[in-house]
Amino acid sequence: MNFKDIFKAPLNMFFPKKMVGIDIGTASVKVVEISRWGEGKTLENYGEIKSEFISKEPILNTQKSGNLFSSSSISLAIRAILDEAKIKTKSAIFSIPDFFTFSTSFEIPQMPPKEIAGAVRYNASQYLTLPVSEVTLDWKIMPDSKGDKNSAIKIFLIAVPNQVVQEYQKIAKDAGLEVYALEAEALSISRALVKNLQKTICLIDIGVQSSTVNIIDKGVLRRSYSFNFYGSKLSSAVSSVLGVDYQQAEEIKNKEGVIYSKPEVAQTLYLLIDPLLREIKTITAEFYQTEQKQVQEIYMTGGTASLPGLKEYLSESLKKNVYIPNCFSDFLYPPILEGTLKEMSPRFSVAMGVALSGLEA
Repeated sequence: MNFKDIFKAPLNMFFPKKMVGIDIGTASVKVVEISRWGEGKTLENYGEIKSEFISKEPILNTQKSGNLFSSSSISLAIRAILDEAKIKTKSAIFSIPDFFTFSTSFEIPQMPPKEIAGAVRYNASQYLTLPVSEVTLDWKIMPDSKGDKNSAIKIFLIAVPNQVVQEYQKIAKDAGLEVYALEAEALSISRALVKNLQKTICLIDIGVQSSTVNIIDKGVLRRSYSFNFYGSKLSSAVSSVLGVDYQQAEEIKNKEGVIYSKPEVAQTLYLLIDPLLREIKTITAEFYQTEQKQVQEIYMTGGTASLPGLKEYLSESLKKNVYIPNCFSDFLYPPILEGTLKEMSPRFSVAMGVALSGLEA
């Protein structure tokens, strides 16, 4: 034992643990730095750069072929945020978008703990389109998997192509950061918004290029589905109906939403939103059929969650209370930031959730 080992624990009691969370999205790059001291959590710094200021081309290739990232541009953007926000912490956790991940759930028989990993890899090969050797697997045992020998072990599996993992490692290195971990964004937003709530929640993340519908039961992610519904599709529709350019349409959409005064615009948006509603109804019905549990509340997050009138429309259509939770609510921060952080919350929930995983480790 050396002096570092002797003094490590006492010294750590007097310094907060810090972690950086990074969400590389199609619309922007978000970075947060948070800290924990005892039971208290503090928002130290945050920053965001929109993709149009990073590169003329999309910074993420959602088609999963060719170059997946504009790596050099993203690294420069992250370094710019770190410098501007004066973030010195080097350990960072990156979230991985849903369109780069695959998730499923399945059951395996009861077996000794040392044999579970092998059984998971064997079963995973039946669901993946890529060989198991070409993906990185993350999996969790569902807490309701009983220990008696007659019950099956329920597994929730997430797979990420190794190519994606390598791209994130390169981005981190070029940005001067150390990769503490990588995590699928479905897990991140669940941690940030649902926490340990003892309810069954349907959490909808509406992004710029894709959306996910997640079922979280008593704080545990149980289902995650990705859909071809996204905010930019709504903006394009407004642009077409009104005959204005995309940027004007984006501003109109964000200001007026589905309560727009021109009926043809509102009707167009309703037609685009309704397929998502049908998917939500199908997923919640399937969960009730298999688990005998009703979804009690709907949560929304992502850049489109704050679309005027959307929350009310979903609530009326689904006959459930719909909320837009604040991912900053459990953190200490200057009171002057209250309004700004509430407005930012839907965009930053992934970055906050992924950073939290480092504080909880």
